[in-house]
This record gives sequence, structure tokens and C-alpha cells, in this order.
Amino acid sequence: MTRKHHKTLELIFAHPPSVKVKWRDIEALLWTLGAEVTEREGSRVGVRLFGERRVFHRPHPLPDTDKGAVASIRKWLEKNGVKP
Repeated sequence: MTRKHHKTLELIFAHPPSVKVKWRDIEALLWTLGAEVTEREGSRVGVRLFGERRVFHRPHPLPDTDKGAVASIRKWLEKNGVKP
């Protein structure tokens, strides 16, 4: 994992949840963890990781991920043993 991925993990696990997490950085982190990321309808993105499939909405028009999505990703990563 690169320094950038570690920084993204720190932002995801920040309390309170950070509003400065770019979706492209989250996607890059998920790819590094071995995720299969696929485009779905509209702004939806399918992510297969840890033997599970999750669907997220890519933020638009701004690149920043909302707090709810960041909290959901944090909970998912934490449940599967990924921590900064």
C-alpha cells in the first residue's frame, strides 16, 4: 500500500467522518485491497471485495464522498480487519 492509500484510510477512519475524501482515492484503495470495481447504471459502482458485493453511488458533480458513504465504507473495512 502506498502512502496515498494510507492517507485515504486515515481520512476514512477519522472521527468525525471527513468530508474531504475523494471517491477516486477510495476506488484506488479498494483496488489495492483486491476489489473488483464495475460500472453500473447511472452513477452506481459495484464493488466485490471480501467475498461480498456492495453498490455505491459515485458522487457528482463534486468529487468528495458524503459522510454517510464514508461511514459505510469504514464499517465494511473495519468488519473485515482493514484499519489504518
